[in-house]
Amino acid sequence: MKKYYLTAVAFLLLTFSNVYAQDVDFSRLDLETCIEIALENNLTLQRSQANLGISEANLIGNRGQRIPTWSTGASTGYRWGRSINPVTNLFENNRIGNINLFTNSNLTLFAGQQITNSIQQNKIDIEAAQFNVLATENTITLNVINFFINVVFNSEQLKIAQNQLASTQEQLANTTKLVDAGSLPLANKLDIQAQNATNELEVINATNNLRIAKLNLSQSMQIPFNDNFNIVIPELEADDYSMADKEVNEVFESALALMPEIKSAELGVESAEIGVRIAQGGYFPTIGVGGSGFSNYVDQASFSGIRDDFSTQIGNNFSYSGNFQLNIPILSNMRNRANVQRARLQKRLSEIQEVETVNQLRQDIESAYTSAFAARQSYQASLVRVASLQESFRISQQRFDAGAINFADFQLAQNNFFNAQADLVTAKYTYIFRVKVLDFYLGNPLKL
Repeated sequence: MKKYYLTAVAFLLLTFSNVYAQDVDFSRLDLETCIEIALENNLTLQRSQANLGISEANLIGNRGQRIPTWSTGASTGYRWGRSINPVTNLFENNRIGNINLFTNSNLTLFAGQQITNSIQQNKIDIEAAQFNVLATENTITLNVINFFINVVFNSEQLKIAQNQLASTQEQLANTTKLVDAGSLPLANKLDIQAQNATNELEVINATNNLRIAKLNLSQSMQIPFNDNFNIVIPELEADDYSMADKEVNEVFESALALMPEIKSAELGVESAEIGVRIAQGGYFPTIGVGGSGFSNYVDQASFSGIRDDFSTQIGNNFSYSGNFQLNIPILSNMRNRANVQRARLQKRLSEIQEVETVNQLRQDIESAYTSAFAARQSYQASLVRVASLQESFRISQQRFDAGAINFADFQLAQNNFFNAQADLVTAKYTYIFRVKVLDFYLGNPLKL
């Protein structure tokens, strides 16, 4: 059976994987698809959704406390030895068989408002759990965007390294011809060969960095990684992204009203406050009503020697009772006092959690704002630097081809230009991501 079970599970997994693979082309993933897959597979999000379901189940249970309980059952058995015959009420030394039928019901009328407060607390907990789900979704989306941009960034870095290698290989080919013709010394060729090896290593490093970036993205999506995994690189221009015309305090005030983690923390304090009232309800009396019914059948005859049948005995022996219960707590081994103290401390912890959440939000916004501002300045400075070094490299290449400068000077100009291009790419994508983080805190869609 275990073998068949494992085979069936494996078959279902393979079937699901095949269907899923048909629906998604993992060699051409766009950002929206990456986010969708990550949200579907993320276990932290599934845990938040399960916690939401638990809160909903708790609400059902506490609402049920307002409904009467009702149970019914039966028992049967035999007695041996000296005992009272239920029919004759005489002591007999005989085997007596019996069948008992019973039912009972209870209803709580008052319990120090604990039921009402518990229901109210459950409703708040459900709302808080819903905000926790939204906060988890936002975190996952931000992470996927970050990893996605890293893939785009490393793809651009690989292109720059490949272009640098191609330029060096072109120079190596030209220099080799001149060295073979005797126009240049062998040292020039050896210098360019060394530079070519360096550029090949940079291409290898850039390729590995791109692979690692893809691996991080696939892991954030909770899917297996393979060499076919790739994304559709969007056309991203830094000029299309601009910082919101708001100060840090304005962004913070906007985020306070929007971020689900803030609302969840606020609801946590409110829930803990109701928890104090629930604990205090333990000091109050509880009032309830109840009722029960009972009947039985005995396999013994009466004085007349006649044994009534089952239905007749059940009807004749039926009895019922009603009761009113009042429970006044006087001494409870300090349980109520301890419960109230724990509830108050839990409220204090919730208040601390709320302050920590607000402080963390402010710090995140301040960091994001400062980083975005610095990234914008770096990007603008990098644009000027690349333009200047590009012209300098063009002139150096002309002079090197004409033999006016040596390879060391040409190599310096080339490296400066390509390094500036790499720095520009870094500044560009850093700026784009920082702007998207600020947009996120302002409630704007998380899209590139």
